[in-house]
Amino acid sequence: MTSERLEVQRTIAADPSTIFGVLCDPQGHVAIDSSGMLIDATGEPVAAVGDSFVVHMDREALNDYPIGRYDVTVTITTFVPDREIAWTPLGQIRPQIGHVYGYTLEPMNDGTLVTSYYDWSSIDPVWKEAGIFPVLSEGALRATLGILARTVMRGGTG
Repeated sequence: MTSERLEVQRTIAADPSTIFGVLCDPQGHVAIDSSGMLIDATGEPVAAVGDSFVVHMDREALNDYPIGRYDVTVTITTFVPDREIAWTPLGQIRPQIGHVYGYTLEPMNDGTLVTSYYDWSSIDPVWKEAGIFPVLSEGALRATLGILARTVMRGGTG
């Protein structure tokens, strides 16, 4: 782990394909969000690099910047079925930030070792100089893994 990347891990008692299905589903992202910023999503489940969907956000949940409600387009940057998915959120602000969120999945005897990562090492220099990263904490990533475990145990995003 570097100072510009957070990673957390948890073994989840489910097979990789079940977990991957939640991570490919726009509503899955809303269901497992621990920050409270993801309000809803529009779009179909993703199936390849370049696929995207829209997430309806509310920054009030973090109470750090008064930007209220806004939309971001989640664009898939890594897609390896049942193994890894990563994306970057693209919004209205310019220049685009360029941070990446992702998950790797490793089959284990008792389920799947899930690694959640948040990487801002390649963000635009404007945002690097602003000193606002990380926006989410390691604790938030860990909480999202807990919610992911609960979500797959309950049978999905619905």
